[in-house]
Amino acid sequence: MSSKNVTRLLITGDQGFVGQHALAHQQTATGLSSLSNNIDICDKLAMIKCFEKFQPRGVIHLAAKSFVPDSFKFPEKTFNVNFLGTLRLFEALAETGFTGRFLYVSTGDAYGLVPEDQLPICEDHALRPRNPYAVSKAAAELLCYQWSLTCPFEIVIARPFNHIGAGQSPNFVLSDFARQAAEIAAGIRSPILEVGNIDVTRDFSDVKDVVRAYELLLVQGRNGEIYNVCSGVERSIRMLLERLLELAAVKAEIVSDPARYRPADQSRVCGSHNKLKRDTGWQPEIPIDDTLLNLYRYWEKKIAK
Repeated sequence: MSSKNVTRLLITGDQGFVGQHALAHQQTATGLSSLSNNIDICDKLAMIKCFEKFQPRGVIHLAAKSFVPDSFKFPEKTFNVNFLGTLRLFEALAETGFTGRFLYVSTGDAYGLVPEDQLPICEDHALRPRNPYAVSKAAAELLCYQWSLTCPFEIVIARPFNHIGAGQSPNFVLSDFARQAAEIAAGIRSPILEVGNIDVTRDFSDVKDVVRAYELLLVQGRNGEIYNVCSGVERSIRMLLERLLELAAVKAEIVSDPARYRPADQSRVCGSHNKLKRDTGWQPEIPIDDTLLNLYRYWEKKIAK
């Protein structure tokens, strides 16, 4: 069964970076709708009214407070949205007779610091979250597992690693670099590109590949199971920055800013998507060069406006 068979797909967080891509990808799906941006994910009564009218058949739950620095500043708000909001969503769905499929989008950040000899990271690796955002997501995963055993609908959990694409906030590293490069090209910034610690590796995927994985998991993922969503390729941030500048034909001096460094930053990250591939057939399709160039073109157009 394809995602198009989920005729009433509810996407929470549809105004966010990934949510907008998921919504765009589903524009041809019959009866597509999404949770209205003016409904508080913690307001169960408002959601009940929405679901009674809409009656979703599938849910991709993306709504979250996801910016890590803010989670340290506002941990209670992070927990209220990411954990309690998920609980209220479950309750509202159950009370309106939902019996479809539910995908909870967690985070690879929940793994915490992983020793290099234990890479690539698999789903059975212990969780050691190091910030309130990751803790809230790990707690919500346990909530999802409990509900998958006791509620009248099936729940699948995705753990995405880093993903990038057009529309991403400059709070995230490669989007920030693309924005700076576009400003240099436009002549509104001197040819100096400020960075933090770029001598680390991460596992990046194109957001469109990630959205495709979510749609496959919604239909084909196993109830109560967790799936990494990642490229399986370890890439240096420095290499990606240099390639971005090359593709954009922008010349800039790369300058390290100590204020951009994160304390106790993990030097290497790489995940395994073998379980996802086994159960859904998914694998990454979009070349990293295309992803980087699309990200740069997004900022180029935004700055031109």
